[in-house]
Amino acid sequence: MTRNGPAAGSAIAAIGLSLALGLSGCATTPAGRERIVRAPVRCADQTVQIYFEPQSAEVTKEGRAVIAAAAAQARPCKVASVEVLGLTDAVGAADANLELSKRRAQSVTAALAAAGVPVDEFKLTALGEAGATTADGRARPLRRRADIVLHLSPT
Repeated sequence: MTRNGPAAGSAIAAIGLSLALGLSGCATTPAGRERIVRAPVRCADQTVQIYFEPQSAEVTKEGRAVIAAAAAQARPCKVASVEVLGLTDAVGAADANLELSKRRAQSVTAALAAAGVPVDEFKLTALGEAGATTADGRARPLRRRADIVLHLSPT
């Protein structure tokens, strides 16, 4: 059986008033508790990797999220320099891979700047497929990427 009407509204109001009066006697800060202090920001060099689809220099949604997170961590720090290293796998012609690695480094640099990474000059290096295979000719995995090294120091 449900209660409707003015009596039900009065009962709810009475419960709310009792709760409010009971809580009004509570201290806003429990006795014996210290104020929470944030740990200092850690401004140390950090390296992140941005992966690409085959034969693409477009930063993916996941790549943009990684760049945004790196930019957020760098915000309270002084950004001394940023190195971006473009890499490719060994599929395709060497000169095309060198150009693709350059475009990947440029795309990542543009995304870093758009994310607010404050640096006067980015250092870009395009390696192409150099180092993409082992000494015995096997392809190294996960070479479709750009490596970012953020050199950070406290402000």
